[in-house]
Amino acid sequence: MKATMLKGNWNYPTAVKFGPGRIKELPDLCKAHGLTRPLLVTDPGLAKLAMIADAVAANEAAGIPTAVFSDVKPNPTGKNVADGVAVYRAGGHDGVIAFGGGSPLDAGKAIAFHAGQSRPLWDFEDIGDWWTRADASKIAPVIAIPTTAGTGSEVGRAGVITDEDAHVKRIIFHPKMLPVVVIADPELTVGLPPKVTAATGMDALAHCLEAFCAPGFHPMADGIALEGTRLIREWLPVAVSDGRNLEARGNMLVAASMGATAFQKGLGSIHSLAHPLGALYDAHHGLLNGILMPYCMVHNRDAIEGRMERLGRTIGLSKPSFDTVLVWVLDLRREIGIPHTLKEIGIGDNRAEEIGRMAEADPSTGSNAKPVKADDLRAVFVDAVNGRL
Repeated sequence: MKATMLKGNWNYPTAVKFGPGRIKELPDLCKAHGLTRPLLVTDPGLAKLAMIADAVAANEAAGIPTAVFSDVKPNPTGKNVADGVAVYRAGGHDGVIAFGGGSPLDAGKAIAFHAGQSRPLWDFEDIGDWWTRADASKIAPVIAIPTTAGTGSEVGRAGVITDEDAHVKRIIFHPKMLPVVVIADPELTVGLPPKVTAATGMDALAHCLEAFCAPGFHPMADGIALEGTRLIREWLPVAVSDGRNLEARGNMLVAASMGATAFQKGLGSIHSLAHPLGALYDAHHGLLNGILMPYCMVHNRDAIEGRMERLGRTIGLSKPSFDTVLVWVLDLRREIGIPHTLKEIGIGDNRAEEIGRMAEADPSTGSNAKPVKADDLRAVFVDAVNGRL
């Protein structure tokens, strides 16, 4: 299908080159940002596709030698980052092209960040002012090229990396991890399978929903979250059912970036639970968010009812209320094939106490719509395993 959306150049929060065919600008953008010998970071599946070979060939033709590192797991690990740093240093690279879904984007940003540092990666976890431990002058520039519409990592200043020894997902943060430019080309997302389109789309929705419900005064984040949710309601079912619809793909790319921009306000219990479950079971982050969403909404109901009525009005529900928003979420999940329970993806409740404790310790918990403790999160998790709403 021919694209009908306009191209755009935005600076929000970083430079974004949006529109079909914008990938052709990669060599010029490398030159503009001083990447003369970049390392392209992607995943094993994408590394086999023509889009990666074409990007490398275009750079080579422009006199920009480009190596590829693709040893990145679906939930990227500290070892993946360390291996990437070793390749980066050995190749004398001067920047990273992070090309793919949330996993290579997070891994690529972490590699560019850590390649110039001397301290261990976990010394830069997003705790207090730990980011100030880094030598900012040695953080390499990143060009981010998303191929999924979910994490919004292309406009973020952090990377979620799994500590395999501790079985914990850690957030590595530094302001200079924000990519210098994003190429948001919907043509690169056309080949995404329906199930992955659905799961990543639910990740974008979780970002918008939790950011809007997070306590605190941040009208800009609230406005972005509301519009992102409206775009997801309109375009996610289309993108899942007709993956070649470039208008749907483009609007979902925008919605994903909006969700990640909005969640600087905060996240909540959906992510508090999804992070430890992803670390323990290596499950897809967006899929976990999609399954957990209604259970966390119900638990937070007394704190978010007013906000859900406002959200319902914005996205066009006929009788906006908490209940109609919940029904919309449940109907959307059913329409795009998101399972109703964690049990359906092989996660039981035998580790409920441990997961409750891990979720309480997750950084997302502090900005949940209302205060939650380990017992609360354990109960929500057990409900999500067994389908109790």
